[in-house]
Amino acid sequence: MEALQLLARGDAAGGRACADRFGPLVWSIALRVCRDRTDAEDATQDVFMELCKSAGRYDASLSTPRAFVAMITRRRLIDRARSQRRHTAGRVPLWDGIQPVRSNVDTPLHDEQTRAAFAELQRLRPEQQSVIRLAVGESWTHERIAEHLQMPVGTVKTHLRRGLIAIRDALARRPAGTAQEVHQ
Repeated sequence: MEALQLLARGDAAGGRACADRFGPLVWSIALRVCRDRTDAEDATQDVFMELCKSAGRYDASLSTPRAFVAMITRRRLIDRARSQRRHTAGRVPLWDGIQPVRSNVDTPLHDEQTRAAFAELQRLRPEQQSVIRLAVGESWTHERIAEHLQMPVGTVKTHLRRGLIAIRDALARRPAGTAQEVHQ
């Protein structure tokens, strides 16, 4: 039985078959359209979620399975691009221009670590910066951040995790004496 038909019936084998058969197609399109690999990964996940919902609409008399998946991919990527433009148009980035605050720990090492971490935060993608600032700086929940930034909770978690890992890794690569131990 065709992978899309199995997926439409809710068969787990259909999901695996679709991922195996159409994963490279979806990934290649997403990678060409998206700004970077992380965004392409998120987009690919969105496409397969949409494919699960739409598999029942596939009609073999109208198109090939590959054309159907390519159409779903194209439409989902267009929707994502429109949504991102809508949510970023005219917005001032969160915490724009705010410098790190001094904490109760008044050691030169702490101040150096704070500056280094803040500098690394500034190098991240705007979406990652916003998520980290809301999660760490404002102590917001993933759900609240998702609602505020109008993105899926899974995407919020991904941005937070990857952003924090990027900061940690960048700080670990700094030469000795330049905030190398921040992540401990």
